[in-house]
Amino acid sequence: MRRSKRTRPRIVAITGASAGMGRATAHRFVRSGAAVALIARDQAALEETRAELEALGGKVMAIPLDVADADALFAAARDIEAELGPIDVWVNDAMATMFAPVSDMTPEEFRRVTETTYLGFVHGTMAALQQMSRRNQGVIVQVGSSLAYRGIPLQSAYCGAKHAIRGFTDSLRCELIHARSRIQLTMVHLPAINTPQFDWARTRLPHEPRPVAPVFQPEVAADAIYHASRNPHREVWLGASTAKLILANALAPWCLDRYLARTCYSGQQRRAKLPSGRPDNLFHPVHGPHRMHGSFDSEASASAQAFSGNATRLAAAVAGFGVALAAGILARSILSLPPKR
Repeated sequence: MRRSKRTRPRIVAITGASAGMGRATAHRFVRSGAAVALIARDQAALEETRAELEALGGKVMAIPLDVADADALFAAARDIEAELGPIDVWVNDAMATMFAPVSDMTPEEFRRVTETTYLGFVHGTMAALQQMSRRNQGVIVQVGSSLAYRGIPLQSAYCGAKHAIRGFTDSLRCELIHARSRIQLTMVHLPAINTPQFDWARTRLPHEPRPVAPVFQPEVAADAIYHASRNPHREVWLGASTAKLILANALAPWCLDRYLARTCYSGQQRRAKLPSGRPDNLFHPVHGPHRMHGSFDSEASASAQAFSGNATRLAAAVAGFGVALAAGILARSILSLPPKR
């Protein structure tokens, strides 16, 4: 039997690791035998997550910081390598969002979502590259969304940030190819996930926010992120709903404009009225229980199919070509019919 060349566990850094998908992703990597560095703002929540992972036998490091602080992230990457060893995988997952029409947001709120959700990814990627470039190896996983392709109402700052991450990642990928780098870059686009973000995101809606159905459990996303780190396709689209939204937007964005305008106001709100004084985590962490799951266990699915973005696009293009060809043949046959007398 041929022995694996790897003699040490993989070293994995995860931003946004104290709750939701980040916490689930940390669990998935620890179960695979990896050593994990947890990065998030809330130190108490990080310590809770570390205790869970150490109970599973994991080697864990917890680093409290705000991903909007580039210097702190660069220092964290150096500290991880000093304590755990060379970083093999860096997962950018930290995010913030706000539920409100653009007209009801302040520039400061829009900037904060952008600094966390977009620049946090840029800072994390740059910090990872600084360490990985010395060895010319490693994998960076960007946690994306179907909303990186299709903006929806009431989350303009978040959608804009996810679009920006995709553009940044595409640019960087070209640079790595040009440099013939062995550092790999993958982006995992997710559907709606049942995480606590809907319980603590800032909102100016009259009702409590909710994810747009269908909804999936965070473990489903964590599994896709883990497998993407092992087999880094250019993009992974998780769930049929993600693939449908991306392809529909490519084919008929004007139809989606009207459909989403009609459905996404009610589709992002629960029946419950928003309670007065509800805390939010936009500028500061909410010091409550950080959970892996949100409030939608009753409807969240525990499985989803993953698609390679390239393969799905090719299949859609072939199908579209077939439809166009059939339509052309039908039109030609109709035109060639003799006129009725």
